[in-house]
Amino acid sequence: MSIANQQALMETVMKVKLNKDQLNTAKVSFACRRVNLQQAASLLREPYAPAVGDVVLASIEELGHHRRVELVDGRRAFIAPGDLVVLAYGNRYAPDQFEGLVPDNLANCAMVAAGGMAAMATAQHDRMRDATQIKPLGVLADENGRALNLSEYSLPKVRSDKPWPPIFVACGTSMNSGKTHTACSLVRGLTAMGCNVGAVKLTGTGAGGDLWRMRDSGARHILDFTDAGMPSTYLVHPQTLIERSQLLLETLVAKGVDVIVAEIADGVSHPETCALLQSQLIRSKADGVFFAAVDALGGYAGSNWLQEQKLPVLGISGTVTRSPLAIRELKTLVSIDVITADELASPVDLQALLPRGLFKPRAVAPLPAAVTPPTKFMLMPHAGQTCDQWA
Repeated sequence: MSIANQQALMETVMKVKLNKDQLNTAKVSFACRRVNLQQAASLLREPYAPAVGDVVLASIEELGHHRRVELVDGRRAFIAPGDLVVLAYGNRYAPDQFEGLVPDNLANCAMVAAGGMAAMATAQHDRMRDATQIKPLGVLADENGRALNLSEYSLPKVRSDKPWPPIFVACGTSMNSGKTHTACSLVRGLTAMGCNVGAVKLTGTGAGGDLWRMRDSGARHILDFTDAGMPSTYLVHPQTLIERSQLLLETLVAKGVDVIVAEIADGVSHPETCALLQSQLIRSKADGVFFAAVDALGGYAGSNWLQEQKLPVLGISGTVTRSPLAIRELKTLVSIDVITADELASPVDLQALLPRGLFKPRAVAPLPAAVTPPTKFMLMPHAGQTCDQWA
């Protein structure tokens, strides 16, 4: 759509004064945590076409799979028909749950993620209940009628003369391959070595669970893509994704952390994951990659692909390492170290695995109290496209 057509459309958009009482009683989702809702003065209604990142005030129409919404503070609040929520329009790709795409109008749609994603549910796993239905009351706008959008509340660019610390990347084969558990175990091990750890989730769908786990594992500074103005990274242009990822990493560098652990969600066949791993940013900055796999064949194929990209694969971990038999099978296929989550969390085992001279060894601190790992991980793959489709 041309700029002239966009301007003409905006002139026809219905703009109504916001009822502040409605906004004050609404449950504000995690995805919108950086938005300054004090700036909201009006609601944009039809024929406004929402964009990725637009903040919407909506009412719950019918409960489906998601019966709670994650709030700004991480609490999962129960919802019921008639409740008001503040969500962000965004695209989602989760084969174990839903695919959601931003609609081109403000008709009823769905809450496709508990972290606060509004979209049209276009596909779902057959074990899922239908998505929770919402009725948009309008897109929140400021006193000038400009839509509030997550991109407007992104972290500012930073300039720092600090040298970049070592960066370790956790990626994997697919959803539920154990990427987050691998990343958090790595954070725990590095923290036990005495490091000031920064952790970041570069891709995925906005939700706080993984960030809280990183913090609980010992990370001093934690960020994710929502801090860079993206409700999710599905269908984000590769160059935009790379630029926003660099912003997040540079922010952690400016914090003066000793080491960074970066999780890249979704499997390596996912277009956004593929593009980021093949980018000059990751190729030049990653000092080590830990690959999480579901099974031996996935560990073999995925680690081979990473090595073909000239990435420094230090070990294979993830769900496959929960089974001694699967570990034995994997070791017959690869020459790379196969390392369990407990070994990643051990400062002794981890220090022996990391490249020598990467940073000065410190006195080994006592490990924090053990945390029982969850049985499910909040991870999202995408195998609908090939890496070549980004070219």
